[in-house]
Amino acid sequence: MSKLSVTSAEFQKAFGRYREVAQREPVTITNHGRDSLVLLSADEYHRLKRRDRVALRVEDLSEEDIHAILTAEIPPEASQYDHEMSS
Repeated sequence: MSKLSVTSAEFQKAFGRYREVAQREPVTITNHGRDSLVLLSADEYHRLKRRDRVALRVEDLSEEDIHAILTAEIPPEASQYDHEMSS
């Protein structure tokens, strides 16, 4: 999916055009050179919302979940992020 980016002024002038484009691909709206908003179709929005994560309390985890966490192994390629753990 390509990334179309327009200024907020362009967006205001041609709302109808960008509304149609957003049915096919996200439209990033910038303000003062920085990404500010993303316009996307309702279908894409709902698809993303369905993917929201659900947070569980530890008490809500099953024995199977706890076992999976305790036996999980960190893949070697994750070592590139080790520096983020040091203070």
